[in-house]
Formats: sequence, structure tokens, C-alpha cells
Amino acid sequence: MAAAGLLLLLAALSPAALGRGEQRGAPGRIAVVGGGIGGSAAAYFLRQKFGRGVRIEVLEREAVGGRLATLEVEGEGYEAGGSILHPLNLHMKHFVKELGLSAAPVSGSLAGIYNGEEFVFEESSWYIINVLKLLWRYGLNPLRMYMWVEDILDKFMRIYRYQTHDYTFSSNERLLHALGGNDFTRMLNQTIDEAMQKASFSHKFINEVVCPTMRDYYGQGVNINGFVGAVSLAGAESGLWSVKGGNKLVCTGLIYASKAEVISGTVLSIEPKTRPRSTGDPVNLYQVTYNTMAGVTGDTYDIVVIAAPLNSKIANITFKNFNPPVPEFSSPYHQIIVTFVHGRLNTSFFGYRDPSAFRFGAIFTTENPKLFINSLGVVSPVEKKGEGGKLPTQLAVWKVFSGEALTKEQLGLLFSSYDSVKVKKWLAYPHYSPPEKCPPIVLHDKLYYLNGIEWAASAMEMSAIAAKNAALLAYHRWYGNAEMIDQEDLYEKLKTEL
Repeated sequence: MAAAGLLLLLAALSPAALGRGEQRGAPGRIAVVGGGIGGSAAAYFLRQKFGRGVRIEVLEREAVGGRLATLEVEGEGYEAGGSILHPLNLHMKHFVKELGLSAAPVSGSLAGIYNGEEFVFEESSWYIINVLKLLWRYGLNPLRMYMWVEDILDKFMRIYRYQTHDYTFSSNERLLHALGGNDFTRMLNQTIDEAMQKASFSHKFINEVVCPTMRDYYGQGVNINGFVGAVSLAGAESGLWSVKGGNKLVCTGLIYASKAEVISGTVLSIEPKTRPRSTGDPVNLYQVTYNTMAGVTGDTYDIVVIAAPLNSKIANITFKNFNPPVPEFSSPYHQIIVTFVHGRLNTSFFGYRDPSAFRFGAIFTTENPKLFINSLGVVSPVEKKGEGGKLPTQLAVWKVFSGEALTKEQLGLLFSSYDSVKVKKWLAYPHYSPPEKCPPIVLHDKLYYLNGIEWAASAMEMSAIAAKNAALLAYHRWYGNAEMIDQEDLYEKLKTEL
């Protein structure tokens, strides 16, 4: 017993332990700006790492959930923001299980690809017929695309191994390079069109299959960067799911699990402050000023994590007296309009004069200046996900994506009759224009930014990955664990050592 005590004493006096002692104890207060999936996941992971003694406050100007939101149509809630998840989205799967939520498969319906004049591809309810149709029109391109995307996903999945073992990265470029090397870097610097042409995919396949997918997922064509394009194509696979009751339930659940306090307010400014300690040593803090219903107020924090897009139209935060200055983020976000219509589709608009012959519950579009929609499809309420079955010509709720608000004339063209229309405008994703440069994660000593990862790809799981990376980075930088940050050849080390 005495020997064990002596060993503990010697361990406490070792240089490594003394080095840890020089660092402050656990932080007293952490602010998370934004209560969407990135902010709520950040609060959850920060609590996991820093423990129960830290006070975590989530500053959110609107409802918790951010770009995960539901809209009520005819008394039922429908996903108006981030809607679907991939079967390999492991953080989101973990959250759903941990929070006691239910996953529901996304109900499938027959899809058609429309070019403004005709359907260039019409899905059949018979699998073998679909295979033959795809082979006839596109050759082996669909199979090659599946393999191409799988290779990219296999490399990207390495992030879960790194994060399981608490490794983190100080920039999005380092993170992506660790996963996919120069291949991922190249994909950020070229369009999905260029990347796929270089991989010998046909123009017809890119224009008729890849482009409609980009228009549906990101409201943009094949000029978006190759990496986000590959993420979109992964989302076209089977096994897609969402959260019963609404994906935003993950955000409220994570904040509850993190025991964070939600403060309803709009953050106006962040400023570094130096305050004396009782010991006489100075302590560096951040003064966060925010506007609440009661007026402008604020508080000081040891660590600040920003989990809202630093864009003047979304989170217009002033960074005061930083040396060097925090860089300005002027890159635009892309507007997307989501319109929910409770009505009957006008099938003749799509060339079907006989409504009984029309069977498509999802319509994707190619690039055509005449087209005023990106896509439209029948959707199920969040409480009844996976319950499809309505014919497209029956009274149903249709979700329409477009770049501009639909006029009454356009609604009249799309629908033979309708009784309610609900509209949600989003600055949903970055406006992609490669070559892409991701904003930094570390804005200042203990000031971190999650949303830079969106310039590689914007998705719920990407936000969760960025949240864990930032939480680990904040933790390791606080305690001086440099060996856990930006390790080169990490994948090979983990394969051999762990």
C-alpha cells in the first residue's frame, strides 16, 4: 500500500504531470453560438470531454434545431430543412439510439427525370426493368458511379476511427487530407463535372443523372465542387432514413443530454478580455454580447464555439479588438425555397394527358432555363414517416424545391387544384464555386468555428463530425495534448497500433 502511494507521489511530481499542472483547471464556462445540429452536437461532445463541472451555454436566436425544422401543413408536420440521412451517418445513428428516438426509413416512390420537354428516364416498379433501362441508356456508368462513390465514402469513413480514439485536426484541409490525401484536396478544387469527366463518365449520364441529383440536394448544378457532389450522389443510394417526429428532435435531445442552458438571444459581438486572477496571474476570456427580449446583455467565457454560418445574413457577429483580426467571411450562402402544396398534380404539365398513366411520386429535373423548379415529390408527415402509398394524382402534400418563390401562375401550371401552400426560404448551403477554400476552425486561441466544413460538404452528419472535431480540439488545446492534434499518417498508425 505504501509502495503504491510512493509511486503515485512520484507520478504526480513527474515533468509531464508538472506540465499539466501549469495549465489551468477545467474551464468554468463555455459558450456555443447556435443551436442547430452543429451547436447541439458540440454541446454534447464538450460535456463528454470536459465533464460535469463546466457550465455550457447555447446561444440561439430562434428555435433550437437551426436548419432542421418542420412546417405544419393541414395539421401535420413535415421536414422543411435537412430531411434525409445516409445509413453510414454513424454520429446521427448514435444520437438517435442514445436519445431513445426512432429511425424511420424514407418512403420510396417511383421517380422520373424531366428535362423540360420529356422524361429522359422513368423508373419502373420492377427492379430488373430498371437495371435494363439504365444499362440501355447509360451503359455501365451507374455501376461505375456506385463504385466511385463507395471508394470516396470508404476513405471518408476513417474519420470515425480517428474520433473514436480522440484524435482531432486544426483545419478542415488537414482533416480532409488525412482521410483522402491529395485526391480529396483535388476534389475541392474542381467541379463534380470535371471530376467525373476525368473519371470517364459520359456527358449524358452527368447531365441526366448527376445534375438532377445536385439540383435536388443543393439547388445547384454540376459546377459545385467534386467532394460535395460525391456526397450528394451517396445520398441517392438506398437505405436512407430520418427521425420519426422530425430530425430537429436530435438537437433538442442533445442539448438536454448535455445539460447545457439555452439562452434565447442574437450574438452581436465577441471580444477578447484579460482579467486578473486572485493569484495575480491574468486569465484570458471572451466577452460575448448578445441581444435578448430584455435588451442587450452579455457574459464572459473561457471557450467559445461558433456553430452558425458566419455570414452577414445569417450570423452577423462583430469580432472586436482581435490581434491578428479574425478574417472576414464574405462567401455567400445559396438560397433555396421550399414550397409545400396540398393538392393534385397537373400531369399534363409533364406531358401526361392521361393522369391515370402517371405514377411518379418524385420528379427530378435537368438544367433547363425554362424550368422554374429543381425537384418535387410527395412527402409523408414526420409522425408517419415511411407510410407512403398515395398515387401522385390523388390529393397529397408535395414538397417543391426552387431557386425563387413560385408565383400563382407557376403553381397553377404544376397543380390542377390545391387548397393550401406553405413556403420556407432558406440560406441553406454555401454557394459552391471551386476551387474551394474552407474557413479556419481556430479563429483565435480558444475561439473555434464549426461551419467551415460546409465548404467541403454541407449535411447533418458533416456538422456532427465538425462538432466532435471542434470539441476534441478545444479539449486538447486547453490541456496541451499536442500529440492528439494533426497527426500525419494517422490512419496507418491506427491500423497497426490500435
